[in-house]
Amino acid sequence: MSSLELCYPQLLNWSCRGLECLHSEAVLLYTLFSSIAVITVALNLLVIISISHFRHLQTPPNLLLLALAISDLLVGLLVMPVESMRIIESCWLLGDIMCSLSFFLSFTLTSASVGIIVLISIDRIVAINYPLQYINVCVCRVCVCVCVCWGCSFLYNGLILKDNFSLRDRHCNGECIVVNNYVSEAVDIVVTFIGPCSVIIVLYTRVFTVVVSQTHSMNSHITAGTGCKVKATKSQRKAAGILGIVILVYLFTFCPYYYPSLAGENNLQVLGIVTWLLYLNSCLNQLMYVFLYPWFKKAIKFIATLKILEQNSSHANML
Repeated sequence: MSSLELCYPQLLNWSCRGLECLHSEAVLLYTLFSSIAVITVALNLLVIISISHFRHLQTPPNLLLLALAISDLLVGLLVMPVESMRIIESCWLLGDIMCSLSFFLSFTLTSASVGIIVLISIDRIVAINYPLQYINVCVCRVCVCVCVCWGCSFLYNGLILKDNFSLRDRHCNGECIVVNNYVSEAVDIVVTFIGPCSVIIVLYTRVFTVVVSQTHSMNSHITAGTGCKVKATKSQRKAAGILGIVILVYLFTFCPYYYPSLAGENNLQVLGIVTWLLYLNSCLNQLMYVFLYPWFKKAIKFIATLKILEQNSSHANML
């Protein structure tokens, strides 16, 4: 790294100074970040096409996965490229409005993803605890919950980041940072991390407890006519296991992001690393589907062989 001249030489005292990254390092970082973004977009696009096209996959749980895939797709398509430039380039050359919008978009999509993960946890606990009532859960209710989640995310982040649209002129030109006070930072940590994290862990603990309890009950009262009940228990255990993996990945990618705020760390390199680890969650979610959901593997083969273009292909059974 070496010193760099003013970001805007013509502005003199109003321009920021930056650091110049070596060409080889910049190429390597752009290649790495671009690869992650491409994989994220491709995998989420496959999930969206699969659930949208095949009617057998359009169930309430899968619609939540579809909503999560849309959010993650937008992260890979709109957020990751901008964040790559923010980390690698020392000067922000897209203007103050784009700087504020980039933070708003990033925070909104991240909050929406967290909200949908919470909805997925709620969906699993309802399906396992109240199977008869869960049968009556319609697609419309799931869509309403997703829309409410997105609406709350837009409203919440609009309030939290309102200062970024009014205080941009207080920074030198060529700098793009988020403006938050201590109150908004504390609220954000509670609303987007501590709160959802606590809810997800409590719900998963409840799911795991119910599954273990039902398994013991089945084993103690097993008879010749309880074959279907044992099968249902295995399905519940698999659902609980998938939810557990999703939660572990969520904690692995989100916890480091909030650690600098809690520890008072302001190192830009550390912030850049934990931010990209947070965005990596949008890619890891779909990688989990590839290995954990058999229907996703079948759908990928169907799409890759172009059978999806055949007539009545939407009625193909992927389950």
